[in-house]
Amino acid sequence: MIGIFQALSLPTNICGQCDQMFFGLFMVLLIAVSYLLGSINSAIIISKAKYHDDIRNYGSGNAGLTNMNRVYGGSAATLTLIGDVLKQVIAVFFGVLAFGQVGAYIAGLFCMLGHIAPVFYHFRGGKGVLTAATLVLLIEFRAFLILFIVWVVVLLISRYVSLASILAAFTYPAVVFYLMQNNLGYADPFSLICALFIGCIIFVTHRENIRRLFNNQESKFSFKKSPEFQEILDKEDPETDRKNYQKALKEHEIRKAQEAEQKELDRKRKQKERAARIAKYSKYNKK
Repeated sequence: MIGIFQALSLPTNICGQCDQMFFGLFMVLLIAVSYLLGSINSAIIISKAKYHDDIRNYGSGNAGLTNMNRVYGGSAATLTLIGDVLKQVIAVFFGVLAFGQVGAYIAGLFCMLGHIAPVFYHFRGGKGVLTAATLVLLIEFRAFLILFIVWVVVLLISRYVSLASILAAFTYPAVVFYLMQNNLGYADPFSLICALFIGCIIFVTHRENIRRLFNNQESKFSFKKSPEFQEILDKEDPETDRKNYQKALKEHEIRKAQEAEQKELDRKRKQKERAARIAKYSKYNKK
């Protein structure tokens, strides 16, 4: 983003020469505007406008891109992506304009915090992955490319979006440190501090996902809309949607429990068969 501004000959860090009073005033204003921008949650707005209900009543309860895709499908997820990316672009734009790279990071971080804890929606928002990724892309595209590759590889192997996001967030500080050590891009000690902060925030917002991963209860990503939600959330009555959703969710959980039980029975059967073969082989060798 800094490089783009320089290439277009646009001004950056216009508040850098202000006196301390105006510098502090502009910084507080930037933080407030960025947080309020982040608090405009696209997932909640789209779910209420298009489906007459709150996305936080369904799926993982998270007002973010993955849950929108899981519950309402690709079109709703695409609109959510556009909205969340756009608000971060606007925040970083004003941050760069006012304070250069430092302003870009501060604006982006507070936009991310607004997305996670939106003041307009009782401080229940998304998990900050998309806004964090947009911030990295705008400030340092080299780091973004590396993190995106990590995210895609982990997702393709595991099919867990949460695991891919967590590992990419953990990789981010290491990538910034490498760029800083090799004088590549715009990495500096402040960038490293921000990268560590972003990594910690992503870890904290994924606490429940980590617990579900350890318990083998996390939902895997699919490009297809979940069949449990394909027909039941097209009503105009939110109360009907919620009842149908709870019914479908209960059926889904029963199916998962039955599948897990069947897998365990198959595992025990294979163990018995293997033990029988070993015993037979040992008896044959003794003869």
